Amino acid sequence: MSIRLPRGTQDILPGEIEKWHLIEEKARELCAKFQYREIRTPIFEHTELFLRSVGDTTDIVQKEMYTFEDRGERSLTLRPEGTAAVVRSFVEHKMFGDANQPVKLYYMGPMFRYERPQAGRYRQFVQFGVEAIGSADPAIDAEVIAVAMSLYQSLGLKKLKLVINSLGDKESRAAHRDALINHFKPRIGEFCNDCQNRLEKNPMRILDCKQDRDHKLMATAPSIIDYLNEDSKHYFEKVQQYLRDLNIAFEVDSNLVRGLDYYNHTAFEIMSDAEGFGAITTLCGGGRYNGLTEEIGGPEAPGIGFAMSIERFIAALEAEKVELPIDKAIDCYLVSLGEEAKDYTVGLLHKLRLAGFSAERDYLDRKIKAQFKAADRAKAKYVAVLGEDELKANKINLKSMDTGEQTEFDLETFVEKFAELL
Repeated sequence: MSIRLPRGTQDILPGEIEKWHLIEEKARELCAKFQYREIRTPIFEHTELFLRSVGDTTDIVQKEMYTFEDRGERSLTLRPEGTAAVVRSFVEHKMFGDANQPVKLYYMGPMFRYERPQAGRYRQFVQFGVEAIGSADPAIDAEVIAVAMSLYQSLGLKKLKLVINSLGDKESRAAHRDALINHFKPRIGEFCNDCQNRLEKNPMRILDCKQDRDHKLMATAPSIIDYLNEDSKHYFEKVQQYLRDLNIAFEVDSNLVRGLDYYNHTAFEIMSDAEGFGAITTLCGGGRYNGLTEEIGGPEAPGIGFAMSIERFIAALEAEKVELPIDKAIDCYLVSLGEEAKDYTVGLLHKLRLAGFSAERDYLDRKIKAQFKAADRAKAKYVAVLGEDELKANKINLKSMDTGEQTEFDLETFVEKFAELL
């Protein structure tokens, strides 16, 4: 019996993982410029955290969480998203007391959702996300969106579409909620069981239903934009103004509803318009979550953030045929001829690596021609050849694989001379 990958997971192999490294490196560089600091939280949390923050009417909580009991009969859940855990840590470690506010954090790591695997979507997937907690300034909303857009653009994506909406404050949402109930209630029996259950609990979630999205009532449903009070309207107008100031193009979509209950005010998604990307075009989503810190036991601390899938980031790069600047070449490959020369290269190889160079040698006792082929496959910039005669003369021959030029060096000073050459 052969053991294979669990459904909905993937192995990321050498040759592919370099793309991940580059994206992760770019994300960290960008966060340093925007003054976001990394936070790492556990892969599993108490289930109650997600029930209270994500919302018990969401698909994630109802259908997609990996939940189990430990030996102490405590209910634990593999994290399905990153925001709840970051906010829990913010509250638990009293970051609201830090002198520097808002607290600006980023995270990167695996998330888990039991959903139907499809192109670019896995049951274990990796998210990069940022959270800015402690400010109700609409300028920080624009900044968070700018972080996401800047990361995509820094690696060459061009066919992007930013869509924004306002979900309003509590007062606005309450008025919109009543309007939605009145709109759907007379014909709610025509909708799926999930929508029927959500009518009284959270009718806005009906707008996000994939099963009933083509129902006639969806197209005529009351828009949240029409129910925004003056404060919410002003807030949304300021967000749009700041995005224009940042030269970030956007569209307003009053039907945009994020899939998590904790969102209010600004909500946004970044989509790929690349041809052939697929039916599901969303790359990144986020929004404001004022009230979430209080929901999990902390003081008032308004926040905003986003999360993006690295898998879908890579799929978008492939759809736009973006070649990432990944240098797969090594600096030096050591070719040896004879037992003593082969033994000597063990120490020489280590010296090259300690000096900061990527270097390799043969470990299969191959002939000199096969060693050169191995150097070529490794895309070595230089090949250093050491035979018995060179070893006796305390010399080593260095060949440029680009020009074919060969130079002889003293063995004792070879590493220093190689450093000068590069």
